[in-house]
Amino acid sequence: MQRLKTRPQFQAALAGGTVSRTTHFALHRLTLTRPADTPLAPAEHTGPAPSSEQALFDLFDIWLGAMVPKRWAKRAVTRNAIKRQIYNVSEHFGDRLPVAAHVVRLRSTFDRKQFISATSEHLKLAVRQELEQLFERAVRSQTPEVRA
Repeated sequence: MQRLKTRPQFQAALAGGTVSRTTHFALHRLTLTRPADTPLAPAEHTGPAPSSEQALFDLFDIWLGAMVPKRWAKRAVTRNAIKRQIYNVSEHFGDRLPVAAHVVRLRSTFDRKQFISATSEHLKLAVRQELEQLFERAVRSQTPEVRA
């Protein structure tokens, strides 16, 4: 699994659309296409133009990024703890996710009255459970039901 690093990579993945939502998180996905093996081009062509996906995502692999805005998590320690949870939970779903660019985005705040400490076990457990729900829904939405 590769990590998104540049702003254009995040923007492209966010533009791909939302595939799963929970109370606090949204998962965006941009499906990547395998580079086509094209026969040799005629002499007047210099070669096939690379798509924007191929330029941003040079490896045909699963890509993941985490967006935890200050607007929803004021303290840096909270943002970092949530990002760590995102990357840890995503590793468990790595073999079930499609080859695509994924962005997990925090879309609302965790109540500071309920979660007083930024790194409490209570907050970590709540974040982990919600992220597991998010990824489960995303995995279910990508596999079409086959009926015999």
